[in-house]
Amino acid sequence: MLISHVMSPKTRRVVPRSPERADSKSPAFDAQTFLDSAGVARRVKEFKKAEVVYSQGDAAKSVMYLQEGGVQLSVVSESGKEAVVAILGPGDFFGEGCLAGQSIRMGTATTITPSTVLVIEKSEMFKVLHEQRDLSDRFITFMLARNIRIEEDLIDQLFNSSEKRLARTLLLLARYGKEDQPHGLLPKVSQETLAEMVGTTRSRVNFFMNKFRKLGFIKYNGGLQVNTSLLSVVLHE
Repeated sequence: MLISHVMSPKTRRVVPRSPERADSKSPAFDAQTFLDSAGVARRVKEFKKAEVVYSQGDAAKSVMYLQEGGVQLSVVSESGKEAVVAILGPGDFFGEGCLAGQSIRMGTATTITPSTVLVIEKSEMFKVLHEQRDLSDRFITFMLARNIRIEEDLIDQLFNSSEKRLARTLLLLARYGKEDQPHGLLPKVSQETLAEMVGTTRSRVNFFMNKFRKLGFIKYNGGLQVNTSLLSVVLHE
């Protein structure tokens, strides 16, 4: 998710990623095919949990592709307030602002679980996008789909209650719509972080989480498990 579209850190809100649609036919980015067909140097990096991938203010020289794990994007305002702007999962690009002329990183990327990241140098990405039509088509499709999701996310922030926003955020984090994860286990995310993402207080998040648990929408079983039945909260008028 591009950091530039997120509300001011002062609001301590985040526009979360939308779920992939279950019937989506968009081809996924094949990192291994990219490495093999493009003939680029293998630049796959392994990160431990809570390790910084890049920091706000660093030189923006590469695009990242998350192969495994989870990454949290955050920004810090001039007054020192920090806001979480996105939590990404496998299959997501990030740091692509360098392709649009950003010379420095606009936020910090930190792993929330052990992660594997494919690092693609800016010049190499430009070269491959020009020479590899299939990859270029996939990347354009990815970016167009992201713009559609951003519009949906903004509508969610403007018109839905905090309870609905929390339910939707949990579904997004659980990768709802992914065929291989019908009942997703969430990466470890604190209630404070969820409150920042939803735009409400920690006490309200705690209240709704207890409510969802009693209704069977979520359960704690070696981690937070989100059932697809939670979708009823989002769809309820």
